[in-house]
Amino acid sequence: MQPPLQPLLPEDLRAPWGWTDLLLLGLIAIFGTGVAALFLTGIFSAFGIKPGHIQGSESERNLFIILDQALLSLGLLTYLMAQMRHRFNKPFWSTLGWREIETGKTPRIVAYLGLIFGGFTLSILIQLASAGIGTKTKMPIETLFHDRRSAFLLMLMGVLLAPLVEETIFRGYIYPVLARTFGVGTGVIATGVLFGLLHAPQLGGAWGQTALLIVVGIVFTFARAATRTVMASYLLHVSYNSFLFLAFLLASHGLRHLPPGR
Repeated sequence: MQPPLQPLLPEDLRAPWGWTDLLLLGLIAIFGTGVAALFLTGIFSAFGIKPGHIQGSESERNLFIILDQALLSLGLLTYLMAQMRHRFNKPFWSTLGWREIETGKTPRIVAYLGLIFGGFTLSILIQLASAGIGTKTKMPIETLFHDRRSAFLLMLMGVLLAPLVEETIFRGYIYPVLARTFGVGTGVIATGVLFGLLHAPQLGGAWGQTALLIVVGIVFTFARAATRTVMASYLLHVSYNSFLFLAFLLASHGLRHLPPGR
């Protein structure tokens, strides 16, 4: 059932979906993970790459993981597009909070560059904090940088696909429901916590790094709440990821010197 739109709410929080829709999206994501894995297993097998070979080869396993995540991300985005069009009869991007940033007297280019610079700065601060915290465990995401193909695909997805999908889902779809239910402040924090925790498996139980990613999620959501547009958090997200990958490219001398695999 579509929740009633409350006229006193800010326009960016008047989403026509509610908690039932968030639960459904979560179930689709869980179910979709298995479907994407089965689909990719069939594709790999068609090219002569059997499941046993995928598990036994780090390079093939990394490729499978990256393609599986990309397929799931595109599937969730397609589901939301279909929901906006066929259930709510609304335009996709604007309904999910993608609007131009209102900059007032500040030139638009200055505002946009400020967000990009902010993402770079946040990335540097988080990396310094992460180095200070350290970790005794090997994070699963590190294995994706052991071969050139996987590293390149991960960076490509991390700049072109992940920010688009994650900002649409977290800041565009989830945040409005949390904010109008618990208030903007709690909504910002809760969305950031959820963002960080859902990335925790990639970090392999490194809770210090997970806590830092929660901080990143809160900053992204605060930018979205303050500007009332997902565009702000998207620009932060893209520039944040871009700096991480640029730093890795420089450290690996253009992917020529990668960290050793097992």
